[in-house]
Amino acid sequence: MTTGADVRDILELGGGDSENTGIISKKDIINSDKKKSKKSAETLTFKRPEGMHREVYALLYSDKKDAPPLLPSDTTQGYRTVKAKLGCKRVRPWKWMPFTNPARKDGAMFYHWRRAAEEGKDYPFARFNKTVQVPVYSEQEYQMYLHDDGWTKAETDHLFDLCRRFDLRFIVIHDRYDHQQFKKRSTEDLKERYYGICSKLSNIRAAPGTDLKLLVFDAGHERRRKEQLERLYNRTPEQVSEEEYLIQELRKIESRKKEREKKAQDLQKLITAADTTTEMRRAERKATKKKLPQKKETEKPAVPETAGIKFPDFKSAGVTLRSQRMKLPSSVGQKKIKALEQMLTELGVDLNPMPTEEIVQMFNELRSDLVLLYELKQAFANCEYELQMLRHRYEALAKAGSLGPLSGEGTSTDAHTSTGMEEGKGDGKDSIIDVVGAPLTPNSRKRRESASSSSSVKKLKKP
Repeated sequence: MTTGADVRDILELGGGDSENTGIISKKDIINSDKKKSKKSAETLTFKRPEGMHREVYALLYSDKKDAPPLLPSDTTQGYRTVKAKLGCKRVRPWKWMPFTNPARKDGAMFYHWRRAAEEGKDYPFARFNKTVQVPVYSEQEYQMYLHDDGWTKAETDHLFDLCRRFDLRFIVIHDRYDHQQFKKRSTEDLKERYYGICSKLSNIRAAPGTDLKLLVFDAGHERRRKEQLERLYNRTPEQVSEEEYLIQELRKIESRKKEREKKAQDLQKLITAADTTTEMRRAERKATKKKLPQKKETEKPAVPETAGIKFPDFKSAGVTLRSQRMKLPSSVGQKKIKALEQMLTELGVDLNPMPTEEIVQMFNELRSDLVLLYELKQAFANCEYELQMLRHRYEALAKAGSLGPLSGEGTSTDAHTSTGMEEGKGDGKDSIIDVVGAPLTPNSRKRRESASSSSSVKKLKKP
């Protein structure tokens, strides 16, 4: 048998006055909601931590201070059909009423539904009835200023009438032009006549001292433009392919020119760097010989800046091993490193010598000179290859018949090149740059060979 205390415990009711008697009163049952609200109000509210944005904190807790969901959830609010919320206002009456379009001059009457409050107002789309203001001239103005031997007054009046009717749409005007009664005119002729009269009338009627914006139409330019477009449209497929081939060849020529300029600049940098390093070494050796007795044993000679390789400077790096100064920088590629190791083995030099102060300095200088020698050899090989390729191309073109015979010319060119090489030995390093002005990269050799062979085959096929 349940007692009153059990019932109060189930309904979460307090003791109150009825605790002693054990009887549940009406007041306890009615006030149960208030006690629940007080209990929910007494729950702890968490404050937003300092440094956390309000938007981030709102993602963690909802309005009911619930914990964030563990699984993604979705509400069906955006998928329901929204019901029409009808207000309490009175419905505005609509009326079937007539209207006229101001753009029409035939007085046609039409009907449509409009609100009763808008009765008597203008047609709302009448503001879009914009027309072009075509100038009007008198008989006296035409005889004094607008007379032209190629145009009669009746033909000019007909042109201006069509311009007013079709709002300067000259394609439509040319289509509706009366070619049977008047002389056959092109669209450019009609435009030239109209804009010429407009500019003359604005110049005549303008007040003195005002800046005029005259309308000028260049009919000759328009005719040439249309003629060029027509020729471009009427090209044959052979002409289109030939034009594309010429554009590709032009791009190749431009890319070769850029490569030559870049190679010439790189070679100039190498030559100037080699000159400066040799001069610096000579000056430093002379200075060390003069200042050798005055130097202390603790002082270390400075490492000169090499031409081929720029080794890192460890002056401000703290305590380092001397062998780290012999480490090649990352700017040197793997191909140069392998070639450098091969040249060192051919010279009989150890790849990892004892890193004393003098050995480190001399070893770095030797490797930088070897890298410079390797780059110069590579540039020379590229120049030689391109020279041979140009000779073969010249011979192929001569055999095809596009050039003259090679008798006498080949020997003269060979003699010229040999004398040029002999003169180049005595000249300075600027002559080397001219010789190496058109080097080739290894990647572009195959493309050059295929391009030259394809061009020679095409020329041989032509009759």
